[in-house]
Amino acid sequence: MEININTKISKIIKAHPDALNAIISINKKFDKLKNPILRRVMAPRTSIAMAARIGECKPVDFFKALTPLGFTIGDEEEKKENYDNGFAFPIHQEDVTIFDARPILEKGDDPLKEIVHIAQQILPGKFLKIINTFEPLPLVSLLEKKGFKAKTVSKNHGYYETFFLKNSNRKLIVEPSTENDWDKIYSDFKENFVEIDVSELEMPLPMTTILENLDVLPQGKALYVNHKKIPVFLLSELKERNFNYTIKEIKEGEVKLIIFRK
Repeated sequence: MEININTKISKIIKAHPDALNAIISINKKFDKLKNPILRRVMAPRTSIAMAARIGECKPVDFFKALTPLGFTIGDEEEKKENYDNGFAFPIHQEDVTIFDARPILEKGDDPLKEIVHIAQQILPGKFLKIINTFEPLPLVSLLEKKGFKAKTVSKNHGYYETFFLKNSNRKLIVEPSTENDWDKIYSDFKENFVEIDVSELEMPLPMTTILENLDVLPQGKALYVNHKKIPVFLLSELKERNFNYTIKEIKEGEVKLIIFRK
């Protein structure tokens, strides 16, 4: 498999049984990948370039660890983000909402849902401060698309503070698609469904289970998902991964989704 600095960690881990241990060996900060829940949550969102920043190392360290396993190195340039552009730190404490994600992560849970819920309440010109044990680059990428600017500061005691400045009135909730006709799409794929049921799973397993199934979805197939609610946080991920979807609410607590490649 050819990799470059934009290759997602999840694809690397799936490509070789020893890739996970090779990545963990690069830096102790990657020990978190041993936790299967955190791995399912973080690996699909994190590229080699992002992971290198989180681990305070370089992409070449990943290449050195992975080439003995048969990975080859491509030459795609990093998609750079300018996190400092136009950013000003808060002056008044009352302008800042603070969220410490460390206790949630220590329990092996995903803080994304709670963070996004809090971010929805932030007014333009106000700040959200996330305290974490690593630089949350996937979260930065997500919230910047929703009207925030971000800046991370490394603290002396082994943790990070990431400040998010709300600079627009854009909402974080992704509205379900209304462009697709359920009946037509159901008819188009009814002989080519891969069906899964995530309605009884606890967060964040519904989202990670859907994404894992999409990673291996055969060409020409559609993923038919039984869910208990509209997964609004998943929908932006689907757009990022070049998938379309249609949604049908059967009743309260019962939702169907059809997800297919564009």
